[in-house]
Amino acid sequence: MNSKPGRLLQLDVLRGLAVFGILLVNVWAFAWGSLSLRYGTLAPDAPWLDRAAIFFVAAFAELKFYPIFAFLFGAGFALQTRSLKRQLGTWPAAQAAYQRRLRWLLVFGLLHGFLIWSGDVLASYAVAGMLILPLAAARLSRVRNRAWLVAGGFLLFICLLYPFGARVSPQAIAEELQTFANRYATYTQGGLAAVASLRARDYAMQLLYAIVMLPHIIALFLLGILAVRFGWLVQPRRHRQLWRWVLLVGLVVGLPFNLLSASATLWQTLSPYQTLLNEPLFGVLLFIGGPLLAAGYVAALMLAGPFMLQWLGSWLAPVGRMALTNYLLQSFIGTWLLQGPGLGWAARLSPAGMLGLTVLIMAGQVVLSRYWLRYFRQGPFEALWRSLARLPSAYKPN
Repeated sequence: MNSKPGRLLQLDVLRGLAVFGILLVNVWAFAWGSLSLRYGTLAPDAPWLDRAAIFFVAAFAELKFYPIFAFLFGAGFALQTRSLKRQLGTWPAAQAAYQRRLRWLLVFGLLHGFLIWSGDVLASYAVAGMLILPLAAARLSRVRNRAWLVAGGFLLFICLLYPFGARVSPQAIAEELQTFANRYATYTQGGLAAVASLRARDYAMQLLYAIVMLPHIIALFLLGILAVRFGWLVQPRRHRQLWRWVLLVGLVVGLPFNLLSASATLWQTLSPYQTLLNEPLFGVLLFIGGPLLAAGYVAALMLAGPFMLQWLGSWLAPVGRMALTNYLLQSFIGTWLLQGPGLGWAARLSPAGMLGLTVLIMAGQVVLSRYWLRYFRQGPFEALWRSLARLPSAYKPN
């Protein structure tokens, strides 16, 4: 199945890949909450399948697909604002139309975060989009300089934020683990009122965390804009040498770091009191190492041959064309299956079982997306979003 005419197949495939990669990480937070331990804790004699499941997600998914999703949002920003400008005639009119789109995305995000799952990213994306909207018509040099400034400032802030040399006492770790256990019990076994109350408190904290993360999101948005305007994404064959270098850096630098970081995460999961590997430090450095490997993923797709791209497109492009619907659907399904007000499976599933459930959800979304797009032009939430934003009838998102 090819992308719809007027759309870029490689972008739809990347969106589908990002949606599934995000689910690999988010499924754990459906059970533990978005502010708790990512993977919970494991007994020292845990089966190797459970260890492998956590290591796989930590090494190859955590903080890899969120950057790709944000990068693609920036790419979509560049393509969509230019499409609106061609149809409406002026940049102020195009920006006003896109502003309506972002406002409704903010509404969706807030409803999603408070009512379904506290780990929502849509509200953050909406705010970040509003902040960069004045750059829609900016010269390339201005966008590039702003990207360097925001990325550099964020990295400096992250380095200053980390308490180098600080040691956490065993008592503090024990108290933190007990807090996490209580939250896990509430999410997986609590009633509707208890889960809703905890989710609302978590999302309020998540919004504060999102303020800290806004520069990171904006930097990725700006990189996506540059990738479109320089032609890296829309004409990848003309930039094969660039993508080869990106792939090399992702494999040589990003992959080893992420394997080491995943080892620290797994060790911390098995032995929360260990201090040999500084897992919090790896968590900070992951904001650099994760996107490096993510860039390698993007480069690998940009370098893929026509046959491979078409094959991937037949499975992933429909998911990518319905990215908003599939992202929200994952939250509906995941919270219903795993949390107490629903089936509460998280209290019984092992890490390997959680990973298996994730694969089943992915397969279901592929089938659903392919079927839906046989009869409709776009996903249900995409259609609702477009209708509420009052976009021109000829508007073609990408």
